[in-house]
Amino acid sequence: MNWITEKFKRFKPKLKNLFRVKIGPEGKLWENCSCGAVLYKQDLKENLYVCTACQKHHRINPRERFAILFDEGQYQEISPLLPMDDPLHFTDSKSYTKRLETAREETGQHDSVLLATGKVNNVYLVSGAMNFNFIGGSVGRAAGEAFVTGAEFALTNRLPFVFFSCSGGMRMQESMFSLMQMPRMIAAINELKRANLPFISVCLDPTTGGTTASVALLGDINIAEPKALIAFAGARVIKETVREELPPEFQTAEYLLEKGQIDIVVERKDLPKTISTLILQLTNPNKTFLSESTNIFSQQQNPLGSSADFTS
Repeated sequence: MNWITEKFKRFKPKLKNLFRVKIGPEGKLWENCSCGAVLYKQDLKENLYVCTACQKHHRINPRERFAILFDEGQYQEISPLLPMDDPLHFTDSKSYTKRLETAREETGQHDSVLLATGKVNNVYLVSGAMNFNFIGGSVGRAAGEAFVTGAEFALTNRLPFVFFSCSGGMRMQESMFSLMQMPRMIAAINELKRANLPFISVCLDPTTGGTTASVALLGDINIAEPKALIAFAGARVIKETVREELPPEFQTAEYLLEKGQIDIVVERKDLPKTISTLILQLTNPNKTFLSESTNIFSQQQNPLGSSADFTS
């Protein structure tokens, strides 16, 4: 039987690839995972778009995100002001206007950021989410305006702001108009902090470029989904710049958690509970921090005596 086993080992990869291609129309009934698993799309949806074989968190669009986040999938979208398209009349292989038209047809969104408000475990909040399928989730004037609108809505209604980043960075077809959104969004976050309103940032796969350099890591709490790529520049660019071997998976959420840039890594199914719990803790007027409890303890009588008893 050894020769049969050896033959099967030789043909197994080819058979596997054959079935991956032929087993169904990807994006309709079946979807391939990077681990090689072929997933029935309805089963994948019921598992919150997380692979049952390798636990990879697949990308989802903002409306799918809101349906998972908000209680019973009920939320109200917030419409920001819409700036003029293509202020620079930019053209590369095709015009920027044409790229916007194509992205809007494919995603059903006006731009890469959607806003919504509703209850998460009975906690009212405002949320924004990026769609990577809209020109790589890039941030232009419309996306920046949406973020600022979400922050202003949170300020006006005294609500926490939760933002899901999934982006390749700034949208270079808008040049400086795009880069100007970085300080605008940071200023909006600072206004939330001055008003003592929580801003929670959730980094998804991928969160890169100017999005990471501006808003993605400025949350009062920075959360990430498992194995999310979080970086400013690509690994190859960094390696060629520093001329050193880089640690394996050094741009993953788990590595950044170890180094203190991410506060917590949370599976998708646990995000609503985690976010609502954190908001309740951040907005609880009776909360006691560890430093405060330590100070309280230090003012109490030491059962072992004062420090002078040990030095005398």
